[in-house]
Amino acid sequence: MNYAPVPGLPLVDDRTPPVLVLRGPVTRDGVSGPSDALRALLDGGDGGGGGQGDGIVVCDVGGLGPPGLAAVDLLARLQLLARRTGGRIRLRDPDPALCSLLDLVGLRFEVEGQPEQREPAPGVEEAVEPGDPAV
Repeated sequence: MNYAPVPGLPLVDDRTPPVLVLRGPVTRDGVSGPSDALRALLDGGDGGGGGQGDGIVVCDVGGLGPPGLAAVDLLARLQLLARRTGGRIRLRDPDPALCSLLDLVGLRFEVEGQPEQREPAPGVEEAVEPGDPAV
């Protein structure tokens, strides 16, 4: 099938979520600064127009340093704050060890570039075991 080109500019989503950059090392006492920054971004105080209506803030965790329980505590508090205000956070550039640690303690976060857990990855088919009844 061939489609005729559409005149004009392509449609672009102009609602880019704001980004909160988290830097390490993380201490248990250093939670109030990122929490205040997240609250401002969720309220639309980023000045860039992002975050209005969608309630998503991207947390860049690439600079957190070695993962530990203080980082897990910080991310859990930020996620709780976001959910209480009707939003959510998405992680950008997490260390694989941090993802493993979050899974170990039972915390689930959206990660940029990965499909959501509710939607199947493209091209993946479910395997059927011999002897399973057909549905």
